[in-house]
Amino acid sequence: MHELNESSFDPITFVLTGIPGMEESHIWISVPFCLMYITALFSNSVLLFVIATERSLHEPMYLFLAMLAVSDLMLSTTTVPKMLAIFWFSAREISFDACITQMFFTHFSFIVESSVLLAMAFDRYVAVCDPLRYPSTLTPSVIGKIALSAVLRGFCIMFPPIFLLKRLPYCGHNVMPHTYCEHMGIARLACADIRANVWYGLTTALLSSGLDVVLIAVSYGLILRTVFQLPSPEARLKTLSTCGSHLCVILMFYTPAFFSFLTHRFGHSIPGHVHILLANLYVVVPPMLNPIVYGTCCTNHAVFCLKLVAIRLHATMQSEHQMYLELLSPLEASQPWLCLLPSWREAQQSFHLELCIAFLSSARSRDALLRVSRETHGTALCGGAKGARRAG
Repeated sequence: MHELNESSFDPITFVLTGIPGMEESHIWISVPFCLMYITALFSNSVLLFVIATERSLHEPMYLFLAMLAVSDLMLSTTTVPKMLAIFWFSAREISFDACITQMFFTHFSFIVESSVLLAMAFDRYVAVCDPLRYPSTLTPSVIGKIALSAVLRGFCIMFPPIFLLKRLPYCGHNVMPHTYCEHMGIARLACADIRANVWYGLTTALLSSGLDVVLIAVSYGLILRTVFQLPSPEARLKTLSTCGSHLCVILMFYTPAFFSFLTHRFGHSIPGHVHILLANLYVVVPPMLNPIVYGTCCTNHAVFCLKLVAIRLHATMQSEHQMYLELLSPLEASQPWLCLLPSWREAQQSFHLELCIAFLSSARSRDALLRVSRETHGTALCGGAKGARRAG
């Protein structure tokens, strides 16, 4: 018993075999993975550079996109280089400490990315369903707290498995049929009871990423409900297209990850090469697609939200203006000469316009809102004051 306990702390070298049963095809399999990894590196790096250097992009939507790019780079860089080394150079050996480190950063970056995807879903929910409160809800301090909580969440979840794995004796079992180190892949090599590892992994996965999936689905459901209430078929179609592309990328991220996670515990009849191929997909395909899909759709999403704000402001101004006129009608009845003053009508229009625009924080947002409002509603929203000046 003493020897078993000592063996758990001895230096161990693991052997990663790659994709079991497909060793002869490793060179061909490496080609698409290498191309996807290069694409992910280039697109995410360019995206980070553009967001960092362009001050106009320092807004919640793009800051979340930058966080997603960082987590994508971490997830793919932690796993793909070792995978390619196995495919190209048969560099299958990895030390115990290096394997634990790779396991930590792989799962850590996955949890952080899941948290960022949830934050982005919340960002879109506020922008579409409650646009007037968007600037006051997602302030820079709130975004910073979200980023810090995502990092702390990933660290707190992945710190205990380090000790759960180090306490286990491995009795010389060191061959792992995988291309990178996973928590349960390492634990299954132990010659001891691993129920603590199994239950910890199952509980944390369901309460972290599983809960994220549920909340993301609820967020998109509320967004779609709001979109279907819009009168414009074009706006509905554009938003459905954007949400559809987002959901496809999210499914490509979560489906292989949960498949790999559940296969370790319940899918013993699933062929090993299917399991490992799908486990490799979620570390390279989403990092490749995220900057392309989200980077392209963010601009369309921002324009759509700006138009939605303009529509809601138009409805709000009409309601408030009608109430305002009802309150002033006794004064106009007793003082009919007021109606003859062009400045009276002009003051009514400009007062309500500025009151509603005050919901937006930056001067650039106000200018953009006025421009979209004029294009969307014409004189109904912004032409009243100009008409009054011409009448004067």
